[in-house]
Amino acid sequence: MARQKGIIKLKGTIGDITFYKTQDGHLAREKGGIDASRIASDPAFQRTRENGSEFGRAGKAGKILRTSLRALLINSADGRMVSRLTQKMVKVIQADTVSVRGMRNVIDGEAELLQGFEFNIRGKLGTSLFAPFVGTIDRVAGTITVDIAPFIPANMIAAPTGTTHFKIISAGSEVDFEAETFVEAHSETAILPWDNVETVAISQENAVTAASTKPLFLALGVEFYQEVNGQMYPLKNGAFNPLALVTVSGL
Repeated sequence: MARQKGIIKLKGTIGDITFYKTQDGHLAREKGGIDASRIASDPAFQRTRENGSEFGRAGKAGKILRTSLRALLINSADGRMVSRLTQKMVKVIQADTVSVRGMRNVIDGEAELLQGFEFNIRGKLGTSLFAPFVGTIDRVAGTITVDIAPFIPANMIAAPTGTTHFKIISAGSEVDFEAETFVEAHSETAILPWDNVETVAISQENAVTAASTKPLFLALGVEFYQEVNGQMYPLKNGAFNPLALVTVSGL
């Protein structure tokens, strides 16, 4: 892989060189590789086929989880979140000690490995929200809750420059990775001033299926706002809004 320099940037293929654009800039690489039909049938590429199968399964799992949290992710994700989540899902699948290689899956893996995943590396929850919180998953009752004791926003929330207000958001998600379905509920506070006045206690309960046997997830985040002439505007279009998976129950 080579980086293109100069005024004119190329896209497409010239001879054996392919020119393309990525988040890292304009790049170029030589065409090549092994024929796809050989990879699909040659015994020498059995490991490659197994890895490809599990990587595809990880991609699908990441997509259904993202879709279940879409209401929050619209304003709280970075450009590389999809690939980062897929990589994490690969680790979950590789933790499956029951299925044979190539058939390992999220259900028999360790979904708990997703706990702590940050959806926005430009604004992480771990470096934005310092107010202590308690995340609870009650599988029997089907409730996914977060409780935050009263706190002083200016002291306990590290907000980007320009912030005047904020909102605490959360979501509970029950995901069936095999059927590619989900049950989701989300909550949010009112838009609160980012100042030195203590908040009231915050308690958000998100209901899913009672006695579920599927993986359950609690996502927690913060949205930042700027007040201009009495109107609230998402700060920098939500570029620095943090959102993370704070509690996971894989079963």
